[in-house]
Amino acid sequence: MSRPLPIALVQYAAPRDRVLETFSERLRALRQVYSQTRLFLYPEHHLSPVENFASEAEAAEACAEPLDGPRDAALASLAAELDIWLVPGSFFERGDDGRIYNTMAVYSPQGERVAAYRKIFPWRPYETLAAGSEFKVFNMPGVGRIGLSICYDAWFPESARHLAWMGAELILNVVKTPTGDRAQETVLARANAIANQVFVASVNAAAPDGIGRSLLVDPQGTVRQSTEDTGELVLGDVIDLDEVANVQRYGTAGVTRPWGQFDHVDTVLELPLYGGTLDPARWRRD
Repeated sequence: MSRPLPIALVQYAAPRDRVLETFSERLRALRQVYSQTRLFLYPEHHLSPVENFASEAEAAEACAEPLDGPRDAALASLAAELDIWLVPGSFFERGDDGRIYNTMAVYSPQGERVAAYRKIFPWRPYETLAAGSEFKVFNMPGVGRIGLSICYDAWFPESARHLAWMGAELILNVVKTPTGDRAQETVLARANAIANQVFVASVNAAAPDGIGRSLLVDPQGTVRQSTEDTGELVLGDVIDLDEVANVQRYGTAGVTRPWGQFDHVDTVLELPLYGGTLDPARWRRD
């Protein structure tokens, strides 16, 4: 049995004008080259030209739309036109509560938005947008379950752990990092993959928005695709999500099986940091 997923990590800078038109034109051109690719993944804020404004707050006010606004309809239509799964990075969303969120959405080849995720961990104190409150996964029929993550979320192990616990076999982490800590983020991508035995795709924006260094990591922490380049490029690969089930069943390096850690004799562990517990009965997902 095999569950292949041809995937493209599109390490581009955000369009500065005619944002949706420019994005669509460039994606159509990519589709001509990557004709077999099923999932196209873009960086954080790729559809929010923050650099056109004096601050993120000003950009958010100018660019935010309701989730089901004109931008949403255009992206859904584009995914259907190109017969792809599309994750166009993230954008400013104005919620029903009037607050603005950093949101990533997923569009199917049927032209439907199948998932939307609001960034839970904004980079405080610099990012002033409202924080989301719900981890999000979605099912790709015939392939598997995929989790959503935005930039700084990767620094919090709780995020990747919850996505994996919810059944994610691939975590999509969209990033816009122009700072030197991208070196640490690439380590975290590998660490989150290893600790949770899942694929991790981390796509950063190209210069001048970010410093690139995108990568794709397998469930044992091996880097399948990566670049030290800061410019615009595409990392393409074909991954098999059956590898996740194999590693979780037989162990990393044939040894380590963290998802099989607890049995019926283990007791509940208090977690003072969370004011809660780690309950062995809830750890296993079967």
